[in-house]
Amino acid sequence: MTNMFCLSITPAKLSDIPSEESILAAGRAVLESIRGWKEGKSYNHHTVKTFSRSKGPNDGAAWHCRVSEHTSDDATFDEFWDKLGNNKAENEKEFISEIKKVSLVKQISRTQSIWTLYYTFPPPVSPRVFTVLQTTHIEENPRRTGIIVSIPIDLSDDLELSKLEEHGVKGHYTSVERLMELESAKVEWRMATSSTPGGSIPQFITERTMAGKISEDVPHFLKWLKSHRRPTMLETPLPAPQAETYHNKDVTRDGFHEIVASGAVGSVSPSGFAMRS
Repeated sequence: MTNMFCLSITPAKLSDIPSEESILAAGRAVLESIRGWKEGKSYNHHTVKTFSRSKGPNDGAAWHCRVSEHTSDDATFDEFWDKLGNNKAENEKEFISEIKKVSLVKQISRTQSIWTLYYTFPPPVSPRVFTVLQTTHIEENPRRTGIIVSIPIDLSDDLELSKLEEHGVKGHYTSVERLMELESAKVEWRMATSSTPGGSIPQFITERTMAGKISEDVPHFLKWLKSHRRPTMLETPLPAPQAETYHNKDVTRDGFHEIVASGAVGSVSPSGFAMRS
């Protein structure tokens, strides 16, 4: 009997990538388990809640989660999915400052692709390289729900593909994100991750700062998204009113009356007061 696939920081070989269904099932299992995790601090003016659980027998590291809810003023479901469900790595590079380069290693299908991400940090921390397979899925049951699962991948069996990775310390992470429409018309953004930076950085230092670090992604993403939003009709500024010019006409505005003398030119300001040139 085949063991059930579980999300962990142990990288999968190219020749041993689990099926898409197994990856999504493992991601859903993590999401379902969050209800039993320990609640931690709230961040970003208490709009981002965090949860965590200790390393289990099938884990290489502890798990950390953040949960936030958003109105359409922040982002609609379509806006979230457009940036996180499509070309996620490329978009993350735009709002996560530590990511300096991303490369598409292999497009497996419309919903699966392998990416390598190159992170830099202030000295003395060396650059890190994370290579992951990202699997996306969207459904309506009954409200729209989108899932993105990332698992670490080992490219060492393919020399040509491994050349696409930058030079740096190999780190590993796995994560699952869920975007879900709520009855309140809000969108819930939930993300859980387990990771190791590799190298000589003690794991306890990473764990201690993880909740705050993953929570920062929420305001960073929303700020970046708003800078790339297409303005709506209501947001588009109206053209400034043009001054009207009158010759030898009676001009009445808010009870003010003026007869413009012959040959003189008057202009009416936007406030409605008659002005003379």
